[in-house]
Amino acid sequence: MSDFLHTFARRFAELDSRSLHRLGELYSTDALFVDPLHEIRGLAAMQHYFGELYANVRDLRFDFHGFDRVREGEGYLRWTMSYRHPRLAHGRLIRVEGCSHLLWQDGKVYRHRDYFDAGALLYEHLPLMGRIIAWLKRRLA
Repeated sequence: MSDFLHTFARRFAELDSRSLHRLGELYSTDALFVDPLHEIRGLAAMQHYFGELYANVRDLRFDFHGFDRVREGEGYLRWTMSYRHPRLAHGRLIRVEGCSHLLWQDGKVYRHRDYFDAGALLYEHLPLMGRIIAWLKRRLA
């Protein structure tokens, strides 16, 4: 168990469009954030990215349910992200399971890599692409 992971998860889950200035309390100035769709380096770029994210989605929420410390300064968080986007899934709530690998030093994360199914997050909810992915899944089943 890691106090750092629990504290980070709680503080990250509290973020919203009005509190992105607090990212500097969680991340180092030169932090690297990577997910299946983006690679962002530096706190300023992360603040811009999260600002765009919060501007385009509604009801964004992270529920953390796994806190796995590997060793001092390294661990994993398991989470469920929920959100609504007016142009995806007809505005219905979308839920995606994921995992974050974090490296931290001196109380701040300097590398954050998210692992999740990009199709479940985005592609499956696009009108044309969603139908193609559903067809492919049926064919492969």
